Amino acid sequence: MSKSRTLSEIEPGVLFVVSGPSGTGKSTLCRAAMKRFKKLEFSVSYTTRRPRPNEVDGRDYYFVDESTFKSLRDAGRLAEFALVHGHYYGTSLDVVRARIGEGISLLLDIDPQGAAQIKERYPEAAFVFFVPPSPRALEERLRGRGTDPEEVIAERLANSIGEMRQCTWYDYIIINDDFDRALEKFCAVILAEKCRRERSTVLVEQIMAEYGLDDTPGTSG
Repeated sequence: MSKSRTLSEIEPGVLFVVSGPSGTGKSTLCRAAMKRFKKLEFSVSYTTRRPRPNEVDGRDYYFVDESTFKSLRDAGRLAEFALVHGHYYGTSLDVVRARIGEGISLLLDIDPQGAAQIKERYPEAAFVFFVPPSPRALEERLRGRGTDPEEVIAERLANSIGEMRQCTWYDYIIINDDFDRALEKFCAVILAEKCRRERSTVLVEQIMAEYGLDDTPGTSG
């Protein structure tokens, strides 16, 4: 017979969807947040674009060709997918189902196209939009990478305007004007979402059982 878990061991898996223009610092903030939370993982997406310097297959993305990507899409194995800057991106449905079911929270760094698909499939997910402090700061960050040609930078700047319009339907908006402050706000969102009663059915049931309480609201044991 398996040992029952203590109250502190019962933690729901939460799907966190983060979006924002390229150069906003999403990936860096996600990796910093993962160091704070034991059961928080980065969901590695599939993409058809070529890896940038220092990117590692299986860590940053699963780099696949277009034929492989379309096979995954057509087989219904993607929780969401989108064509962004001429390349396909998508999230593994199998991974999302497995990890959330195991009580692991996942960070999905995806664009608003994919986020809208996730909202339809997982309306209980938490949606966070990161915003640069100004258009000038966004351009400086994109140019500071030193990895993209001028025409790519111009395209990303133009597309960023369209992405910014989508921030109106996200649950949380965090301005990344100061990294430490943005990280604290992001971690506060993660903590709050993990503690929501609606996500903790199993925890509530065990609290009722351990304290011998009636589960009818407003009654006393």
